[in-house]
Amino acid sequence: MTEQWFTFPIINEIAIEIGPIAIRWYALAYLAGIFTTMLLMNREAKKDSFAFEPEDITRLTNFCVIGIIIGGRFGFVLFYNFDFYISNPIEIFKVWNGGMSFHGGLLGVIIATILTVRKTKIPIFQLSDLLACLAPIGLFLGRIANFINGELYGRITNHPIGIIFPKGGPLPRHPSQLYEAVLEGLLIFIILNGMRIINPKLPSGLITGMFFLLYGLSRIIVEFVREPDKHIGFLGSIGTIQITTGQLLTAPMILIGGMLVYFSLKRNFDSR
Repeated sequence: MTEQWFTFPIINEIAIEIGPIAIRWYALAYLAGIFTTMLLMNREAKKDSFAFEPEDITRLTNFCVIGIIIGGRFGFVLFYNFDFYISNPIEIFKVWNGGMSFHGGLLGVIIATILTVRKTKIPIFQLSDLLACLAPIGLFLGRIANFINGELYGRITNHPIGIIFPKGGPLPRHPSQLYEAVLEGLLIFIILNGMRIINPKLPSGLITGMFFLLYGLSRIIVEFVREPDKHIGFLGSIGTIQITTGQLLTAPMILIGGMLVYFSLKRNFDSR
């Protein structure tokens, strides 16, 4: 009875292999996201309305790459598999085996932004608002790479959109990676950049707050159909709603985003 379901296309996780060197799609997604964001930020830096120069973007990019790798890796270690890594500390440094956390990577980018601001004296929200508009590009590419790898798939479903993933057993599952690519990547990109196009003089910090708010809502929604990590499972439940690690880590983003939106609008209103 599986003829109605989609079968996951067999795609090699390794995009390029030269001798002992293997470059995975996930790594290319990271590089493409960072490179595209850097190019677009350099283009924006040339406009008179921005207080930073192209060399500032190079500094920010370097800080962000370090922040994403270190933050993403240690976030995964702390949030998702601490017991294993504390018993096998050498495994922490084997990034090529996979295991990155969005929330840890986000913290790394926040620190990178703060360091850049301290070095250049750029208004922090001018920089973070621009970053927020472009970050969905990397999120979109990262989730597509998750799909190619057949990882982070969804829960079992009877809906025709279900896909049978080789790593997920014989039953069809939600392609939650694609849901996240659309919601966290494409949709947020359209909304935030649409806001900037409609009103180029938005209050400082509003875009940053909207990014936190929209990502938080998108991630929490998709977590309802995304399969939790097997070694963690569900953290608990509120009534009939089962709570995942992703939802717990993401909930503060909604609070932070809401506060940033409120105070940016209030500050803009009070200054009139």
